[in-house]
Amino acid sequence: MSEFDRRPPVSAPIREIRLDVGGVSISGLLSEPSDATGVRALVVALHGLGMHAGYFHGTAAPGLSLLELGARLGFVVWAPDRPGVGSSSDLPDAEVTLYSQARLVLDAIDVFASRYAPTAGVFLVGHSYGTKLVLAMAAESRGRELLGLDLSSCGLHYAFDWSAARSSIERRARPGEAGSSWGPAALYPPGTFSREVLPLHPNRDAQVEEGGRWTDDFVNFAPEVQVPVRMTFAEHERLWRTDDQELSEIRALLSETPRLVVDIQASAGHNISLGWTARAYHLKALAFAEECIAMRLQSASPRDRRESRKPYRNL
Repeated sequence: MSEFDRRPPVSAPIREIRLDVGGVSISGLLSEPSDATGVRALVVALHGLGMHAGYFHGTAAPGLSLLELGARLGFVVWAPDRPGVGSSSDLPDAEVTLYSQARLVLDAIDVFASRYAPTAGVFLVGHSYGTKLVLAMAAESRGRELLGLDLSSCGLHYAFDWSAARSSIERRARPGEAGSSWGPAALYPPGTFSREVLPLHPNRDAQVEEGGRWTDDFVNFAPEVQVPVRMTFAEHERLWRTDDQELSEIRALLSETPRLVVDIQASAGHNISLGWTARAYHLKALAFAEECIAMRLQSASPRDRRESRKPYRNL
């Protein structure tokens, strides 16, 4: 394991798991509520480029972890390592591009849900490249069964010239900032950038290379996204345009969603879940999941409502 693959130790209610998905090993982190009879839903959280599943378990300060908070609020939270990261890091390039990942992660959710039966459905959380993945998943036919999506730190148009930069890593940070994409260092707890806790993982070239076509991808599959969506941009976002015209264009593209919320998270940089406002953002994400559960139950038949009360079988 390289220094860029290092993971901080985890403790209850969080543990590391691996799922076999058609012969592919998917590693990740899982947290479960202590009361398995009151599980609200399965939250599947997908990290961005250059990170691993530890992104959703920030340990630089108390209260940052989505996995800890979700379990306390009655959710099963599973943060898998995206295909090409962790135990699937040896996958060939053809299997780690966006649409291949979308199909594989949907398969992984099917495996997880069939074995452990989340009660009220599946809710996706995506960050940065993870947002691209979540949208691609929602555009698939199976994606229409999802409760909803909470997306952060990914828009429609980059805030820089992709053809000139190709990746955020190659661009210079501004004075006083932690990195070219992070935003001001003061937005993050002091221990965030310690190698012992920073959830880094090497990028796959195939994923970086496809970034230049993202705007076209979004335009093509946005009309296929037909579940509730909440999108959050950091106040100090450096990678994506967040002006009013940009947000209006995103709203127009996501015209088939039954509910669309667009939010700006104050006092946050691109990596919101590792910053001081992580808890504020995560609370809003899980509150949106609760809204999606309520919407599903309001439209469900009496039989479906009974099915939703079946207990979750702990892993």
